[in-house]
Amino acid sequence: MARDLPDAVLFACSENSVRSPMAEGLLKHLLGHKIYVDSVGVRAQDVNGFAVAVMDEIGIDISRHRPKTFDDLEDTSFDLIVSLSPEAQHSAVEMTRTMACDVAYWPTFDPTAVDGSRDDMLAAFRRTRDDLMARIQQSFPKELRAEV
Repeated sequence: MARDLPDAVLFACSENSVRSPMAEGLLKHLLGHKIYVDSVGVRAQDVNGFAVAVMDEIGIDISRHRPKTFDDLEDTSFDLIVSLSPEAQHSAVEMTRTMACDVAYWPTFDPTAVDGSRDDMLAAFRRTRDDLMARIQQSFPKELRAEV
């Protein structure tokens, strides 16, 4: 019997500090008991404090996230790589030249591009978080419905 749900999902973005840790945290929260979820960046940078704050607002703690790059991966047996930036998409395609893995590209707004007040910044990070949640719910609807 074929399974629609991948066994292992990797989220990738540019620095593994905002978008991919948020996506990892969301999918782990929703389906982490059923699938393995990880994240990487083309480069590694410490997790962004605004990302930690907006994830905490919905009860998901990513404060202990340790950023890593594609080269840092110890295991590359993923069924699906979801790239969230053009740079990560390029790296994901390169990585899958030597492995059987699906790659999905979810262009995702980088909230660090927003300048302004703390409220403006938080609003941008919330938008990215909520967009990622909507994409995850759209991509795994059958599995999420079964959880309710």
